[in-house]
Amino acid sequence: MKRKLISSGSIFEEKIGYSRAVVQGDWVFVSGTTGYNYETMTISNDIVEQTDQCLLNIKNTLEQANASLSDIVRVTYILPNVSDFELCWPVLKKYLGAIKPAATMFSAGLADDKMKIEIQITALRS
Repeated sequence: MKRKLISSGSIFEEKIGYSRAVVQGDWVFVSGTTGYNYETMTISNDIVEQTDQCLLNIKNTLEQANASLSDIVRVTYILPNVSDFELCWPVLKKYLGAIKPAATMFSAGLADDKMKIEIQITALRS
């Protein structure tokens, strides 16, 4: 089984030593993804906008892996502030409501105080 590494171009990937995603067979493992817009290297202060950008980043990564959002089987949400999670629900439902992957949310500090959410997913290409 050939292994494919996908990079978003984030400076963190090179500095820390990881890939945005790893494709192994039909499995796609997408690293924790934040709300950075990698084209402009900016991040919104708004949790809802960050959540939307996270999922757009994940969608773009999955497309590079010949997969789609509908292939997601597991999602993990990481937020520094638990009380922000409910604000994200409409965006999460917009992207994942019909897919209904297994999900976990927990609270933890993130690499940069600007980051309000990080999302990681596992997908199985159909």
